[in-house]
Amino acid sequence: MLKAGIVGLPNVGKSTLFNALTRSHKAPAENYPFCTIEPNLGVVSVPDPRLDRLAEVVGVAQRIPAAIEFLDIAGLVAGASRGEGLGNKFLSHIRETDAILHCVRCYEDADVHHVAGSIDPVRDIATVATELVLADLESLRRQRDRIERDAKRGDKTAVHGIGLMDRLLPHLDAGKPANTLELPPEDRAVVRGFFLLTDKPTLFAANIKEDDLAAGGNAFTRQVADHARAHHACATVVICAQLESDLADLSAAEGAAYLHELGVEESGVSGLIKATHDLLGLRTFFTFNETEARAWPIPGGTHAAQAAGTIHTDFERGFIKAERVFWEHLVEAGSVSHAREAGHYAHEGRDYEVQDGDVLLFRFNV
Repeated sequence: MLKAGIVGLPNVGKSTLFNALTRSHKAPAENYPFCTIEPNLGVVSVPDPRLDRLAEVVGVAQRIPAAIEFLDIAGLVAGASRGEGLGNKFLSHIRETDAILHCVRCYEDADVHHVAGSIDPVRDIATVATELVLADLESLRRQRDRIERDAKRGDKTAVHGIGLMDRLLPHLDAGKPANTLELPPEDRAVVRGFFLLTDKPTLFAANIKEDDLAAGGNAFTRQVADHARAHHACATVVICAQLESDLADLSAAEGAAYLHELGVEESGVSGLIKATHDLLGLRTFFTFNETEARAWPIPGGTHAAQAAGTIHTDFERGFIKAERVFWEHLVEAGSVSHAREAGHYAHEGRDYEVQDGDVLLFRFNV
């Protein structure tokens, strides 16, 4: 299961956001720095109305959605790359993740302490980004020393890697994250092997007060969105973490009614989970049997045999074919038999690239 790490300065709402995402109160969310020391881990279901419609058509009650793991990581301070605060732990925990959800405080509140003494989201982003860049510079220089020997012996892979490092080092030294360096796909794949923190897919969560929800944000959130787009090639989602955490104690109907009173049509958590799912480059395929309909997240570009392996290794090892129908065609037909009669089902081989929304039945023999 892919994992997204929630990062940011202390006291910006990371643990509150984690509690909202996981609909729990497992992460302490107190008004002091380093409230979180060891990371909290939670599994979050990805909202997908397609799964509900599919389950209705095939006549099953149980629905198992796709899921993502979220990691609530201790707050970072300036100097983390040199071990300040909980810097070493912070950086090691980020390395374990597949993507970064950067929580930024975008509200004034005299009762909630800010480690810098004032609210300035762009400054806060720069503090975190600088520490990640510095950590990447150190990591890349260590890696370069190791592979230089192979490059001197004429190893073509090592020579190519050194060339990419020579482009990355001045880019990082200028304070720019690795994921903003323009590279062709084949070089980007090599860079991923360097395991740089600033090369991880990143999404900004602009944390606001309830009063700003109906307007969709405030001047601070607009600063974050502009800065994230211009300097990090990243998107921004606006969310009120405290409200969403409070909604976890209400039923779905009660929560929807309360949001409607505020002039908000959809929970910010749902949008944030979907955005994280997309950030990870995931596609979803569906399966069903006599008792359940299920959504399976896979990376883009996954072939049919590999998708079968996400269910069970035997499915991939003994793969014969996949019966495929697009979810919408199945729903429109109203039943499997009608979809077959309409010619919507197809047989695909092991190298078929699974598309988002495919409903698959795997045939295998072990």
